[in-house]
Amino acid sequence: MRAVPMPLVLEREALPLRQDADGVIRIGQTRVTLESVISLYEQGASAEEIMLLYRVLDLHDIYAALSYFLGHPDETQAYLERARRTSLGARRDAERRSPMAQIRERLLRYRDRADDQPAG
Repeated sequence: MRAVPMPLVLEREALPLRQDADGVIRIGQTRVTLESVISLYEQGASAEEIMLLYRVLDLHDIYAALSYFLGHPDETQAYLERARRTSLGARRDAERRSPMAQIRERLLRYRDRADDQPAG
């Protein structure tokens, strides 16, 4: 008697992607961004390697995010470019508001003075 194969139930699943209040796309219920996962993937990381770096992510969710990225390259690249511009703008604003440049200059001067002192 031959075994009758069970039919495979095919159903659509919801994407494990959500957009937070700031417009950032995150994976599942984590704080891991789509940009982070795509960046690693573009650098050659496999889904399994990404999971090792982001232990809060489920392998299924990583593959689903990568599948969306591969299936919607134009939309995803446009989103990633907007996110990079936003991030760069935020970084520049933070640098302008922060005295880090002055602190760095003082530390470098201090280091240079310490290097000029004769050894002990």
